[in-house]
Amino acid sequence: MRAGLAFLGTMTAVAVAFPLSHAWAYLDPGTGSFILQTLLGGIAGVLVVGRLYWEKLKHVVWRAFNRNADGGETGQQ
Repeated sequence: MRAGLAFLGTMTAVAVAFPLSHAWAYLDPGTGSFILQTLLGGIAGVLVVGRLYWEKLKHVVWRAFNRNADGGETGQQ
């Protein structure tokens, strides 16, 4: 984690110390389509992962609350 923060800090310092004047970049419609496709794919991926972990969380909570209701172990002796 610290290595990632150190790298990010170094790259930020380099970007501030050596700013670029003009990029003269051109974005054609294909580039815009690629950016939109990437954003939509990322959103879809986040939703799928969120759904997966939501089901696991619901299962853990359901099991914790129903264990006491079924007369199972309560953790007390």
